[in-house]
Amino acid sequence: MANDADLVAQIETLGAKLGEARTSISARFIGQQKVVDLTLTALICGGHAVLIGLPGLGKTRLVDTLSTVMGLNGNRIQFTPDLMPADILGSEVLETADGGARSFRFIEGPIFCQLLMADEINRASPRTQSALLQAMQEKEVTIAGEHRPLGVPFHVLATQNPIEQEGTYPLPEAQLDRFLVQIDVPYPDRETEKDILIATTGVEDAKSTAVFTAQELLDAQTLLRRMPVGDNIVEMILDLVRACRPDDPSAPDTIKQNVSWGPGPRAAQALMLTVRAAALLDGRLAPSAEDIRAMAVPVLEHRMALSFAARARGESIHAIINSVADQITTVSAAA
Repeated sequence: MANDADLVAQIETLGAKLGEARTSISARFIGQQKVVDLTLTALICGGHAVLIGLPGLGKTRLVDTLSTVMGLNGNRIQFTPDLMPADILGSEVLETADGGARSFRFIEGPIFCQLLMADEINRASPRTQSALLQAMQEKEVTIAGEHRPLGVPFHVLATQNPIEQEGTYPLPEAQLDRFLVQIDVPYPDRETEKDILIATTGVEDAKSTAVFTAQELLDAQTLLRRMPVGDNIVEMILDLVRACRPDDPSAPDTIKQNVSWGPGPRAAQALMLTVRAAALLDGRLAPSAEDIRAMAVPVLEHRMALSFAARARGESIHAIINSVADQITTVSAAA
């Protein structure tokens, strides 16, 4: 009982601290609470996120603010078609000492940080995009045969502009699957846009303050994995992920008729983590069916693809996922 009480106290303390972080982030990134919560979810789950939205919606500002609030050492890379892997990872240079002796010295690239912003990641060539694969999955890179660890913790927050497709290279499915969540950044509503105008066109820009340290974020990631998840929630997650695979017997007709390929086991792992984070951000001690519905689209949409016929009919992957998630969680809750 003492251990349970201690776990509850730690979860409640972390929830309060996350509330402070949200307030600090809102000082510079106004409104868009769902976007903020999903980005915080990615960090406290120990994962990466891809933010997709039109230019000028504050994606870069959000990542810069998160670096301050979460106490992380951040770097930014502007991806361009001529960017090479060495520009990200670093390279060895030959140096000559005063005595004439020569030796190689490794110069670290911008990936050696704790929070990496990969701006317009789909503008880089596949060769450069692949340089991030090992880093995102293994938290280390191999250069000149030597394994070099990255920052601890290490997170990638990538951005994409959906309308600027000329001269871009779509991310391969293997790399998309390494992003814990996809975060769609919409236009702000009228009142939020008014607040943004007033706050950002004055003499001084608002500032955020640090709430976490890197070690506290690591502790939060460990605590999150200790949060209890009910058997019924685990079953709902499995039912949802498996139902989104068109070749699975449990898949509904809407999936079989419209989806080319569905999510793998990594999607179920992502849901197990993100529903805990959703509960934590809402001040609860355990996730519910509502958390599964809330996290279904961010976790699954970049791990699924509509068939050509479905795209021609104008089908929406969002609507399909929401329909299946509502059906699964309603039926499971009734049972």
